[in-house]
This record gives sequence, C-alpha cells and structure tokens, in this order.
Amino acid sequence: MSGAAFVLAAAGAGFVAAQIATLFRILLRERRTPAARLAWIICVVALPGVGIFLYFLFGEVDFGRRKLRQLKAIEARLPRAVPGVAPAARERLPAAQAFARAAASNGFAPVAGNRATLAASSEDAIRRLVADIDAARDSVHLLFYIWLEDESGRAVLDAVRRAARRGVTCRVMVDALGSRKLTQSPAWAALSEAGVRTGLAFGFRFALLHMFFARVDIRNHRKIAVIDGRIAYVGSQNCADAAFRPKARYAPWVDVMARVEGPVAWQLQCLFAEDWELHAGEDLRDLLAAPVAPVPGGAVTAVAMGTGPDDAFADVPDTATLLFAAARERLTITTPYYVPSETVQQAICAAALRGVAVDLVLPARNDSLVVGLASRSYFRQLLAAGVRIHEYPGGLLHAKIVSIDGQAAMIGSANLDRRSFELNFESSLLAADGDFVGALDARQADYITRAEPVAQAEVAAWSHGRRALQNLMATMAPLL
Repeated sequence: MSGAAFVLAAAGAGFVAAQIATLFRILLRERRTPAARLAWIICVVALPGVGIFLYFLFGEVDFGRRKLRQLKAIEARLPRAVPGVAPAARERLPAAQAFARAAASNGFAPVAGNRATLAASSEDAIRRLVADIDAARDSVHLLFYIWLEDESGRAVLDAVRRAARRGVTCRVMVDALGSRKLTQSPAWAALSEAGVRTGLAFGFRFALLHMFFARVDIRNHRKIAVIDGRIAYVGSQNCADAAFRPKARYAPWVDVMARVEGPVAWQLQCLFAEDWELHAGEDLRDLLAAPVAPVPGGAVTAVAMGTGPDDAFADVPDTATLLFAAARERLTITTPYYVPSETVQQAICAAALRGVAVDLVLPARNDSLVVGLASRSYFRQLLAAGVRIHEYPGGLLHAKIVSIDGQAAMIGSANLDRRSFELNFESSLLAADGDFVGALDARQADYITRAEPVAQAEVAAWSHGRRALQNLMATMAPLL
C-alpha cells in the first residue's frame, strides 16, 4: 500500500471511529429525551463530519464543569428559609401541587404576607423602579438579560449611580451576550467610577475557544431587581424601552412586570446572590441573614423559582403542566415563544378536552422566524382540542403569564419553549391571590381583545408546503 493510500485509509478509519464515538456519546448522555437522541443520531449520520461539529456545538447542555461545581457549592451554602417567616400551608393553596413543585426547584417554601402590583406599562415599570432606587437606603441589586443605553436604560443607570454616590451598596449584573453593547460602553465604566459593583454573567473573550468547553448560547435570561432586600421586581421586561432599538421593526415590545414586597423578595434576593457569587465572586450570605417581615395587609402567597440547566429536572414545564392540570374553569396562557415539549402540549389540550376554557395568546409576528413557524405547527392539534388561539398584532407580545381560575398564576422570564425549559437561567414567581391574579387576568383579557382569533378553517387551508416547513422547524427543536 502506498503512503498516500495508507494516509487515506487511516483518515477514513479515524472518521468512522469519531462517528461511532459521537453516536455512543449521544446514547449515553443524560438529560436527553428519546426524540432528541434520535434527532441527533440522524443529524450525525446524515451529515458526515458536519453533524459531529454541530452536535458538540449545540447538542449538549453544558455551561462548564467548573461553573457547575461552583454553583452547586453556592446553592448548598445559601439558606433557603426566610428568616423569622413560617412557610404557608401549601395544602390550602389553589394548585397546591404546582406550588409544591415550584418549591422543589430551589428549596424555597411558599410564603404569605406579600403585596404585589402590576406596572401599567413598560414606561411605568421603569418609573417605579427608578423611584425605588432613589428611595433605597441599604442596597440595590439589579440583574437583566438585556440592558440598553436607551431612555429607560439610561434612567436606571443614572438612578443607580445616584444611589451609589449617597452610600447605598449597588450591585449590577447583566448577561455578557445579551448586554454586550452596554458592557463595552463608557456608561458601564461610569458605574464603577461611581462606586457601583458590576458583574457579567457567562462572560467569555474568545467564542471559538469557549465553545470547546461549554455552550456559548446558555445565557442568564433572568430579570430581577431587589431594593433594600424587601422590594423586588420580577417579570418579562428587560431594562429597555418598549421601542427596543435592536429589533425596532417588531416594536412595541409588550411586557409585564410585577413589583412585590414582603418575604418573597428575600427569595428573589437569594437567587440574585447565587448568580452574583457565581459570576462576581462575592459571598452575600450575610445579607440573607436579615429578616423580611410580612407586609401588613399583604394578601399574596408566593414562591420564587430560579431555574436553569444546572438542574436535571424540568422545573418550568413541570410547574406549568401542574398549573394546567389544576385549572377547573379557566386557563389563560400568554407567551411570545411557544415551542413546547410533548408533555406541555398534551397538558394544554387535556385541559381543553375536559371542559376548561383555554386561551393561548401569542404575537402575530415573531422576531424569530424559526420559532414563529414552529409555534404554528402545534395549532391544528390545539384547535381540535378546543383551545382558543389569539394572535396579538400590536407589536411583539413579550409577556409570559399563566393563570388559572382567577386564583393562581405564574409570571417571569420563562417562555413555553425548549430554550427556557433546558438552556436559559430563568426567574419566575408563582402566586396565589384573587386581586393580583385578577389583575393578570385583566391584562391578558386586554391582549385578547386586541388580538385576532385563529380560525380552525384558516389553519386547515394552509398549504402542504407551509405545513411541511412548520413541522420541519418544530422537528428541529430537540436539536437546539
């Protein structure tokens, strides 16, 4: 055999060995559904070489073993019970099993004595947040996936600098990818100059090198603000204008943000403390030793949920499906990105089939073409089960809300899609209270009033080509 032939034979044998090793890795990797394993096996076999590259780029939910060990150690050190506050009796709560599942996510117990109000708009949420920062006495903690240098972003930056200059301890963290423009701007440097402590979640310098050790698209998607440890904000809104300049053609972005006071703010502070120590290296346990008293007249019982790929269990879809199962009369779901797991899809259909009035509200135009197509692949089954689908045309509906029977609801940063289920670090709030849940129902009713209903006949008339493309996009979900 000539030297060239030998080299070719060796290269071929090496390639086959790499294919086999990758297939075994797919079969042995934990936290993979059979559908995801099959999809990746087909990808690796059908796209020789390219499939292996794609698998190691996107196929494993891994943000780095060192980071994972650090996070688990931090979670083990931090307290889980609100000092001086007894847990609420879960068995008396509506959707008690959903509350139990949410509590298992972080070890927090549902706590009573909270007050929660909804911001009227994105502008109102920023005004309220700035006012609370201006009134802060001890600490300001902010964590946003996206923070822009627009009117809203600058207003909050200015408020944080003012607070730091008068002696308030201010800590600001953003996702390194989602807020990369801010972190490269003079405004970010000005925070440090004013005495603000800053941190980057999942920062990296060399993307091509980083992807050999961890996925670059695992991000901290949370939106959390905690003022003096007793006032907190949670919801879907980034620190940005509704006009959202990076994707202005989809504007306005329609969000929902809740301002909460009481013991559940301590739990959101604890989630911030986890992220802060993981990425900024500062231990905030001493701050969590301070008690947060129930608010007089606070009628909301709530539990915070911090979810992410560090957990082997599906916290977001589990909690959502238990909420769906608890619905007796009404179930309303608002989400911008609907690419569900089979369990979530079936749970929504099951609620409608047993007679629950189910409304699903989605944006008419999605900023992700793939997600928009994939979402519509589920419409035929949903409509056949009796789910009413509404497409909101007045901008990108970015709110994430699930509410049942006017009694319990979940809001936060998590979407009903695979990315929120398996990849992103998300923050959510599960709450029970007639007035607060009623406000969320009223907000969703307003979305529905402005939306266009999706007719079963319209979906049935879609061409075979359109349906094939939609189903193809949905089939790709397990790969990503």
